[in-house]
Amino acid sequence: MEYLKWSYQESIATITIQRPPANALSSGLLRELSAILDEIEPNREIRVIVIHGEGRFFSAGADIKEFTTVTSSGDFANLGKFGQDLFDRMERFPKPIIAAIHGAALGGGLELAMACHIRYVSETAKLGLPELQLGLIPGFAGTQRLPKYVGVARAAEMLFTSEPITGLEAVEYGLATRAFPETDVLEQAYQLAGKIAKKSPVSIGAAIQLLNYAKTEEFYEGTKKEAELFGKVFISNDAKEGIQAFLEKREPNFKGE
Repeated sequence: MEYLKWSYQESIATITIQRPPANALSSGLLRELSAILDEIEPNREIRVIVIHGEGRFFSAGADIKEFTTVTSSGDFANLGKFGQDLFDRMERFPKPIIAAIHGAALGGGLELAMACHIRYVSETAKLGLPELQLGLIPGFAGTQRLPKYVGVARAAEMLFTSEPITGLEAVEYGLATRAFPETDVLEQAYQLAGKIAKKSPVSIGAAIQLLNYAKTEEFYEGTKKEAELFGKVFISNDAKEGIQAFLEKREPNFKGE
């Protein structure tokens, strides 16, 4: 593994994102995460998963530089579909997944966190979907999961302004479960994992299945449309300008084309 490491002690597995400086999500990192889930799923000793980031952030977003190597709408749509399928698998995973978020969970990082069953955050963490700042849109079902947690109006505000909210606001809005001082987040996540690990794996797995019935057909129609538009938006001139401006650390000049 190049971007992730994982281990387990007793019944709790820990997945650590280790891609400094920002723990940016790349296609390679997502493939590694899929491979780790393949290993964990049949392991009867593991009952709960905690995922967190090493260093300053949980994950500050997707790997923008990788986007510059993709040129076609279809390739971008396929990338979006791959991420969507992986995060849907996480949401349906038979073992509970807890995200312990500190620093920032932005863009793809927040989409990853939203696919976890429970989110514990630091009080000062920044959570948001800033893709529109770059002339892009979320592609890993962020446009569908965020309204489910915070409501359509707040999701619209977060998307349209690209401005993040704090960990305390995330709890208030329903995006996170609990907030703690940054030094306590991971330990609190392990304490929660320990409580869950004492429950019957059979009943936990059944509860996860039932919770997923809360997803509507419109959710899946929305993710399909998101992947399609993800591809179209990413080859627009505005997207090219937004990515270039990000890499050059300047304000983008969008022309609506």
